[in-house]
Amino acid sequence: MARKFLVAANYKMNGSIASVRQLIQQLNESKLDPDVEVVISPPCIYILLARETLKPGIEISAQNVSDKPAGAFTGETSVEHLKDVGATWTILGHSERRQYYHETDAVVASKTKFALDNGLGTIVCCGESLEERESGKTVAVVEKQLKAVVDAVKDWSKIVVAYEPIWAIGTGKVATTEQAQEVHVAIRKFLAKEVSSEVAEATRILYGGSVSEKNCKELAKQADIDGFLVGGASLKPAFIDIINAKQ
Repeated sequence: MARKFLVAANYKMNGSIASVRQLIQQLNESKLDPDVEVVISPPCIYILLARETLKPGIEISAQNVSDKPAGAFTGETSVEHLKDVGATWTILGHSERRQYYHETDAVVASKTKFALDNGLGTIVCCGESLEERESGKTVAVVEKQLKAVVDAVKDWSKIVVAYEPIWAIGTGKVATTEQAQEVHVAIRKFLAKEVSSEVAEATRILYGGSVSEKNCKELAKQADIDGFLVGGASLKPAFIDIINAKQ
């Protein structure tokens, strides 16, 4: 079975009630490719607003989640909280979480397992810095990040991998189609070796890193790029063009 193209919006720490309403109105009123799965990830406090106003068929993700069920964990958000307000996905291991909040591979793997075990789909991020790319360590870095998840989980049916080269996030730089495809192939080979060929073939691998309406169509043509994790462009009308990249 062909992998269904998935486009996910990561609003990061941006937005307001008014702007989230506006973005959702745009999604509701636009003609979207019916063969593309669309997920949006607003700031946590706007998830309920998004779910109540977003048309059916578009799913909602959190940008992070705790690996604890409940209790004295001030400031954290549980899986049950997210499910209660209509979220069905969470993004985990984003480079900004790893860099600014020191989330290790082990923490990302623990969160992934807990989210999956309790019913949330996960978009697991991996990617290298510019220094790591220039020193030829891209594949080794990505494999190390994913190995922790491989060791922690057994069921990959609700995992999506997002390859996001750190040097291309929010910089306006983008990996060439060849660079992106090359890493996606490496990730698929890694999954085949470490999990199974069936999981490797079925798992969707997204590209994230300054995806825009200008580069999305060429990236979408690559055999192993199964969608996008979109940052800044998800806050603009261009997000509709990115959703429709394969048309």
